[in-house]
Amino acid sequence: MTVVEQLAEFAVAQRALPLGEDVRHAAVRAVVDWVSATVPGSVTPAARALTEALAPGPGPSRLIPSGQATDVRTAALLNGTAAHAAELDDIYRDALYHPGAPTIAAAFAVADLLDATGEDLLRAVITGYEIGARIALAVGPAHYRHWHTTGTVGTFGAAAAVAELLRLDAGRFAGALALAATMAAGLQQTFRSPSTGKPLHAGHAAEAGVLAALAADKGLAGALDVLEGPAGFGVATAGVTDFPLTGLGDPFCVTATTVKYHACCGHTFAAIDGAIELRADGIRAQDIAAIEIETYRTAIEVAGRADPHEPGEARFSLAYTVAAALVLGSVRLHAFEPEALRNPAIRNLMARTTTRVDPELDAIAPGRRAARVRVTIRQGATHERLRLTRKGDPDDPLNDQELRDKFDELVPPFLGRSRAEAIASALWNLPSLARMSALDWAAGIAGSPVGLSTQ
Repeated sequence: MTVVEQLAEFAVAQRALPLGEDVRHAAVRAVVDWVSATVPGSVTPAARALTEALAPGPGPSRLIPSGQATDVRTAALLNGTAAHAAELDDIYRDALYHPGAPTIAAAFAVADLLDATGEDLLRAVITGYEIGARIALAVGPAHYRHWHTTGTVGTFGAAAAVAELLRLDAGRFAGALALAATMAAGLQQTFRSPSTGKPLHAGHAAEAGVLAALAADKGLAGALDVLEGPAGFGVATAGVTDFPLTGLGDPFCVTATTVKYHACCGHTFAAIDGAIELRADGIRAQDIAAIEIETYRTAIEVAGRADPHEPGEARFSLAYTVAAALVLGSVRLHAFEPEALRNPAIRNLMARTTTRVDPELDAIAPGRRAARVRVTIRQGATHERLRLTRKGDPDDPLNDQELRDKFDELVPPFLGRSRAEAIASALWNLPSLARMSALDWAAGIAGSPVGLSTQ
């Protein structure tokens, strides 16, 4: 069998098996976290520009959080873009991949179309995470040199989630993955240069995955050897000629994702965590004479901006995010407001910051995303913190309460407290949701109760 056929056979076989409670709960957490990222992301310039460009109209699917009706592809595109726009979406660390933004956006759009159950949605999310992450692992760091894995591999995750919702047989499921491959896209230069286009990668992946699965359901056929073939995805994007599919479902990848604790590029996280620990130990920004950040090479290549001035640039700057952590105490949405970007204390620390690759930390990446932060105070003493992992990674995870706290910090400012609480309650109880139409996103707009509707 080809690789896509193996993946499809695995996915279809899982339908006859009960979900482990740990896997189901991990999928619920993934959906809650996705909404935490999508709500603030929906008002970013990138999401607003696409919404204005497409002028979404009537249809069976809905935008989040407004509940505005639109067609299924537009819902996937706009919700997927919003989910990635605020840099708050989850990560599959070992594969340099954000699975949630494209996968869950596609699943939500088609679950609306089908009026699926919450359990159906969760199974789709689990399948999409598993297939996307396994493909991302197969192409490895070589793929990430030029390609944005979320835009490319995210297309497979989205297609797999939709194929599961549609309950495609193994042949058409494989066809959906094959079609997804030829629509996968997303270049790293988009976020290595000034641009607001990066979130579109996740949105396009969600939309393309929806299209691939819907088309496969109607008989459109893709090349089944598209991953491992001599002119296929592996060779073209990573120089990979085989796809060793080991460990499928053992464990399920949805149980091993990183939940973002900071609103910026994940390559900055270990350094931010170290800076926050130094601050907690009594180091004050006004006393610092110099900052040194030592980390792995990809972090500096992707997040090495020394003098950012726009929010998108600042999110990809080790110098800015570490300085903001030392001055503000956290690096959430407030750290990228104009006032923070102009903050003289932050700018002063940035000018005193140097970054370099540490060979030992580079050698353990990407499986460990480590950083050392060393500060020299004006009196001459040095203090440092070495973080071998990031808060939110599988080996230092956020617990359920911390995930609830993240939702409560990010969503109510946009939706209001009562509306956010009702939506949160509905999401945490997704396994018992009888139909997607009962998840009433729009009710709060007109002042009626929000969450599970009584209609």
